[in-house]
Amino acid sequence: MTPLRRRLTATAVLPLLVLGACTDATEPTSSETRPPATSPEPSGSEPAEPSPSAGSSEPSPTETTEPSPTGTAVPLYWATDSGAGPRLVREFRRVQGDPLTETARLVMGGGQPDDPDYRTLWPPVEVESVEATDGLLLVRVAGDGFTDRPDGMKRREARLALQQLVLSLQGVQQARVPVQIERAAPPYTLLGLPTDAPFRNASALETLNLVNITSPEEGATVTGDTLTVTGVANSFEASGPCRLLVGDQEVALEGYQAEGWMEDRLFAFEVELPLTDVSGEAVVRCETDDASGGTEGPGAFVDTKTIRVSP
Repeated sequence: MTPLRRRLTATAVLPLLVLGACTDATEPTSSETRPPATSPEPSGSEPAEPSPSAGSSEPSPTETTEPSPTGTAVPLYWATDSGAGPRLVREFRRVQGDPLTETARLVMGGGQPDDPDYRTLWPPVEVESVEATDGLLLVRVAGDGFTDRPDGMKRREARLALQQLVLSLQGVQQARVPVQIERAAPPYTLLGLPTDAPFRNASALETLNLVNITSPEEGATVTGDTLTVTGVANSFEASGPCRLLVGDQEVALEGYQAEGWMEDRLFAFEVELPLTDVSGEAVVRCETDDASGGTEGPGAFVDTKTIRVSP
């Protein structure tokens, strides 16, 4: 066992919460090939915490206090790049109006993520409404645009785009319910995929980035002697490193210990990074543990957040 591994496994912390890309053979898809999740309720999973600071029941001591914003906090799933291709990650946003409809509008080309490493896979699609009805989340799409995939979009990316929508809406609803796309006129396809059957959430390990920082959020200003980092991951032996970088210099390294790893979901973790003698812009970087040391597979999954440390 290497010194780093000993340090990581020795740094056990209390965890809290849940959150995989896909191969062409096992890509996220509609009900034509993928059964619904075995649990009707998100057991410790990402939709269960629709909060901008999800991952902790207490406010982070390092986050600045701001007036309570109005609106409803919703989870939004975006794409990010990894060694395994595009994967999905989650941010939180406050919306005005109907949370389901506004979430769909943001994800389906109408919004942009806060993190510059994230992006949407959707072209601009007009959403009329979203409602929960008869055990479904019904998304009404206006017009007949994008019945086929836009130029340059692969079928795999189209299916992952649908998972962006499915996971975001399920997070708002806090239930693993299927999502039905309704078009006003034929052809009944969207991004080249048939919409005659509901779409369900795909395997987390095939769809999600295997580490996702929940807090601090991108662009947050933090104070104090330590920074509490929360997130979700599925990493070898449930452990991995979180680093604090100032420029090209690593100023802190601590290992996280997640709640688990041998299931098809992500597990919560929490770790504290010292902020001693740190001020100005810094980057929080959390990774999965690459058991092969980079010799096999896609390598470590990574998520970062740029923050500002205020003295």
